[in-house]
Amino acid sequence: MSAAFDDSVAVIIKAANFSAIKHKDGRRKDKEKTPYINHPIGVANLLVTVGKVTDTEMLVAALLHDTVEDTSTTIDEVKQNFGESVANIVMQVTDDKSLPKDVRKRLQIERATSLEPKARLIRLADKLYNLKDILRQTPEGWSDERVQEYFQWAAEVVKQILGTNEALESQLKDVLLKKGITI
Repeated sequence: MSAAFDDSVAVIIKAANFSAIKHKDGRRKDKEKTPYINHPIGVANLLVTVGKVTDTEMLVAALLHDTVEDTSTTIDEVKQNFGESVANIVMQVTDDKSLPKDVRKRLQIERATSLEPKARLIRLADKLYNLKDILRQTPEGWSDERVQEYFQWAAEVVKQILGTNEALESQLKDVLLKKGITI
């Protein structure tokens, strides 16, 4: 094995561990209260298996993409542990939770085109994971109307960054079509 491969594997495992520790108490909104760490690992997995991504920096950022938004992790902490480039990608896909939900959702649509390519890929994989997860099991307390609204909003975000990764976009189109939405 090459040193570069060893280094890549080491930093990916370090990021998975960091994310698992940070999300240790987090749960998804499904009936089983699935451990939250399944989400960032699932996003990274979609990037590898569907998007054919092999870029270590992007996979590390995918594993960390919700740590600043959903835990007490700071962007400086991400930067200290994983470098400025990874921190920049994470920051681009992090919503400001101090803003109302409707503002955060609008900003995701408006800012999508200004994302750098690596952040766009993570955004696509994140949306795909969430949509598939909602189809698998509706989050507790969500009405059919709320599910439909989420799918509509996700489609608006995805529309802004079409042309980023054909394979991820193809799966997104298929998933959205299950709710009657075309992009």
